[in-house]
Amino acid sequence: MRGQVRQGEPLAFTKISALGIEEQRVNVIIDLTDPPQAWSQLGHGFRVATRITVWQAQDVLRLPIGALFRNAGQWAVFVYNQDGRAELTSVTIGQMNSRTAELQTGLPEGARVVLHPSERITDNTRLAIRPPV
Repeated sequence: MRGQVRQGEPLAFTKISALGIEEQRVNVIIDLTDPPQAWSQLGHGFRVATRITVWQAQDVLRLPIGALFRNAGQWAVFVYNQDGRAELTSVTIGQMNSRTAELQTGLPEGARVVLHPSERITDNTRLAIRPPV
């Protein structure tokens, strides 16, 4: 079913999941936008698990959050350059979620970035590519 968020409560509450994990939840009122025949069998006060789209766009370059860090107050990444070295590069980030960030400026499409760089990596550090696990 499709719907549109009308209102979200301003405060979250903590709920313990069946697996014992603390989750932050927020009650939301959603107006159903599908025709009534799609939802007419639902009862009063029903609950659903939802996926809410806060923002979307076409043809967006994305970076993994694990590659981003702050450098002198700006977002930055280490790029794997043609010489096999880390190159400190400032980037401009737009929308973010828990996995990726919208890349607005700073890198060309297809640039290789260092995931989860440690303090041992600095500008011009020699890098080796590890095969995926």
